[in-house]
Amino acid sequence: MAEIKPLRAWRYNSDLQKDIDKLVSPLFDVVSESQREALYQEDYNSIHLSVPRGEDSIQGAAQRLIQWKKDGKLKQDDLPAIYVYYQYFTLPGSDKERIRKGFIANLRVYDWDEKVLLRHENTMPYSVSDRMDILDLTQLNVSPTHGLYTDSNHEIEKYLDEAIQNPLYETEDYQGVRDVFSVIHDVEIIRRITELLNDKQIILADGHHRYEGSLLYKKEREKNNPDHTGNEGYNYHLMYFTNTEADDLRILPTHRLVNGLQNFSKSELLKKLDKYFFIKPIAEASDVNEVILGKQWAFGLLVENEAYKVRLKPEMINQISWDFPQAIKELDLTVMHFFIFEKCLGILGKNQRDSTNLTFERNFTKCLTSVTTGKSQCAIITKDISINTVKEVCYSGYTLPQKSTYFYPKVICGFLFGSIKEDEFNSFFDEAFQ
Repeated sequence: MAEIKPLRAWRYNSDLQKDIDKLVSPLFDVVSESQREALYQEDYNSIHLSVPRGEDSIQGAAQRLIQWKKDGKLKQDDLPAIYVYYQYFTLPGSDKERIRKGFIANLRVYDWDEKVLLRHENTMPYSVSDRMDILDLTQLNVSPTHGLYTDSNHEIEKYLDEAIQNPLYETEDYQGVRDVFSVIHDVEIIRRITELLNDKQIILADGHHRYEGSLLYKKEREKNNPDHTGNEGYNYHLMYFTNTEADDLRILPTHRLVNGLQNFSKSELLKKLDKYFFIKPIAEASDVNEVILGKQWAFGLLVENEAYKVRLKPEMINQISWDFPQAIKELDLTVMHFFIFEKCLGILGKNQRDSTNLTFERNFTKCLTSVTTGKSQCAIITKDISINTVKEVCYSGYTLPQKSTYFYPKVICGFLFGSIKEDEFNSFFDEAFQ
């Protein structure tokens, strides 16, 4: 099923690598404005390629890339490789260090109906177009997306553990995560890793917009190339692969903020919720997360200066009229979007994806501040999602609502770049991996 391929990555030269902390950056969709401004001050930071700014910014990124290559700031590795990437992190309330183990390689670009790469959420057209334009002008995968394979035997981790003993470089990133990076050149090990993934489906955990940009770009190039063979660089996409069976795969909750609804009223909202939910006031808003933890169909509601637990009345679950399998209807996220947003707030399901009335926020404190200061009309606090839920949705062929998952930690940009330019993509050594 899933065809992966080693690559000859472009990486910063050895002198620049000494200050790798100044070169890495958050992914384009999580970097804050203040982070951007600070990173733009570094002449060779990866943000200049991933989130270029100014007039003709994407064209400027393409020119900057050409200059960096010409000046030797970026150099392409001589041999194809699989790149090992470990992230060491802790979670709030715990001192235990966790390790997310993974590797970076190229994945053949598959259309959704091929059922090789499975998605769990839809994309927003503008963001896809932006990522496609960058790919077109730079011919570069600036950062890897995140894909999940399932291997209960954990054989791949054995090879990764050995390689990570000799890291190329490491850094502590903006998340407080220690990122360690290494490489595998051994032909037999690379063959074995590719073989292990040959019969796997891949779940796209993070990077739906970047992947869809690659997919649309591949279709466009294939249509306009009469000599298309399937081996061109545009047929591949850079991805970071981790195992769904690992202990340290974490998905953090993403809360919803409601803004700009006409005639919004706290009393009217509570009245409508009362038809579908049990409602219980919470004395201290800071306790919301603990109060809803582990309870099915339970959410926190922050409105004005008050907090509530709202939990669906069990007999209401069969009122969901959306055309989903029963298992999908019973997910917390489906319950939230059907009953709270459609039935109680009047935002129809078909409009929720592009609604300007819904925004997403991972940080609970920011949600609370936004509501108490009147910036947002209310906030819906959610629980984290299990990897089994993500699997269930992907294998069903359906998708979760937008921004339903936040896989943590996020991959960072700047350790390597993957070219799809024809004279840089294919290699004399490729035959060794066949």
